[in-house]
Amino acid sequence: VQLQASGGGLVQAGGSLRLSCAASGGAFSMHAMGWFRQAPGKEREFVAAISRSGGNADYADSVKGRFTISRDNDKKMVYLQMNNLEPEDTAVYYCAGRSGVALTPHSRFYDYWGQGTQVTVSS
Repeated sequence: VQLQASGGGLVQAGGSLRLSCAASGGAFSMHAMGWFRQAPGKEREFVAAISRSGGNADYADSVKGRFTISRDNDKKMVYLQMNNLEPEDTAVYYCAGRSGVALTPHSRFYDYWGQGTQVTVSS
């Protein structure tokens, strides 16, 4: 499975962005999907994950209530709607996929990774 993330950009604090991740080359609906981010000088961290059907989702505490992950299996797309953005959300955002069923925040369990898209939130 190949993943291509897009939608990043520069936004003021309090603003919104929607990230998209396009999948190709595999059975997309058989993969749980996740979003991770990495800020300069920091380790990659979990943001959100969604089940294969889209019926279940999990979020990092830092983004709960502000971010929403969703997917469209027909279009082979996964999205991350980010509202009320904060400067602390500035990072490169990566989409990832795993062939397992369970949602997990641990990056080592993800098999496929996109190239990342930069999100910068100004104060």
